[in-house]
Amino acid sequence: MHLVTTEAMLAAWELGLSQRPARRAITMLTVSNPDLTIEQLMKLPIGQRDGLLIELRESLFGSNVNSLSECPYCREQLELMLDLQNIRVIESDAIKAPIKLTIENYVLEFRLPDSSDVFFIESLSNVQEARTAMFNRCLTSIDLSAPQKNQKTQACKAEDLPFEILAKVEEAMAEADPQAEVKLDLSCPSCQRRWLATFDIASFLWAEVNAWTERVLNEVHLLARAYAWREHDILAMTTARRQYYLSRVAQ
Repeated sequence: MHLVTTEAMLAAWELGLSQRPARRAITMLTVSNPDLTIEQLMKLPIGQRDGLLIELRESLFGSNVNSLSECPYCREQLELMLDLQNIRVIESDAIKAPIKLTIENYVLEFRLPDSSDVFFIESLSNVQEARTAMFNRCLTSIDLSAPQKNQKTQACKAEDLPFEILAKVEEAMAEADPQAEVKLDLSCPSCQRRWLATFDIASFLWAEVNAWTERVLNEVHLLARAYAWREHDILAMTTARRQYYLSRVAQ
């Protein structure tokens, strides 16, 4: 993990303002992974990308997360306290290569979804269209094996697969890349109901970076107005020194 400077993170935030979520996540990662190109980061499986985002979050704000969730049954607001170390998943070897799967008479080969896939489907109009597009992009080979030994296998498309087969492919993808979709087992103290909530590190971290940016730029504004210092010089200060000068301005 490369040391992330305040100026570099602010530059990533500014660039990310005009980007869609999938591309925005990659922009944040370019700051902490300068040895990887944007194309390489875009091609990382989602779970591997999210693992890097967790590392970035820990380097910026630590591993402890405080957040809010709403009970889907009674609308009670719950305060969540989470340690990111508890949701980190060790990468499996399956992530590194196409995965073969045989279901009934179908012989399939797929790769795990990456940010380029998510970026593509973000512009689609409905969930079913996005789901079909994702399968078309990630299923690299689909063959219907012949019922008779003297018959040849038939190639087919994702649209031709029964719903049950696609559901099993989804399960196989989730099993091969568990970091890609983190589920939190939550319970409501008011109505005692339980549910699974998705924790999306990409959107969560972007919200935190937004809030952090507002605080930092406000500090720059106050110090520049008080001392006529340049933004670059203010951002180059340590947090402790910046806070000291801010306390003097407030006097």
